[in-house]
Amino acid sequence: MKKGNNKGFWQFFAFLYAPFMRRNKKAYEEMCGMLASHVDENTHVLELACGTGQLSFPMAERSAHWTATDFSENMIREAEKLNMLRQEKLTFSVADATALSFADGSFDLVVIANALHIMPEPEKALSEIRRVLKENGTLFAPVFIYPGKKTGLLIRLMEMIGFKTYHKWNEAEYRAFVQANGFPDAVSRCIPAKPMPECILTAVK
Repeated sequence: MKKGNNKGFWQFFAFLYAPFMRRNKKAYEEMCGMLASHVDENTHVLELACGTGQLSFPMAERSAHWTATDFSENMIREAEKLNMLRQEKLTFSVADATALSFADGSFDLVVIANALHIMPEPEKALSEIRRVLKENGTLFAPVFIYPGKKTGLLIRLMEMIGFKTYHKWNEAEYRAFVQANGFPDAVSRCIPAKPMPECILTAVK
């Protein structure tokens, strides 16, 4: 079993996350466009690994309610600072994606973006996601992928100061992993992104 996680890294660098992710604005806009078809005024959404709200803020008002969570307390603090409009449909809280407190079948949609590949045991997160999803609920799970197992300079620098990428999947490997862990009908497509290409995966429970 792989030990540890990246929490200490995110706790320390949480204040830089929002400005850092602005360089990926185009990819997030494209993800929001894809998400829009899964979200309406009746959709109860759980977002895991929300960071500082890159998907939460533009999408929450479309939903019945958007529960945005992250395991880093500092990420949640930064997100709450950015929540200047105090959206009524959006709440932020700290939660561990591998041990959720929500009841079975609580959500119509679970979003987890750019996180499964940097978790030591992502199968535990997928098990919890499946548990809290309603029947016919949807998983929306983009990750950065590693075609040819190549790692960009930025990722190598992050790894030098303590960041850990536990799974350097290509698109087929990632899709197969999700299919083998409770979502056999998962489908995916890739889009350009920074620092690595983004694999947009969706699946129905």
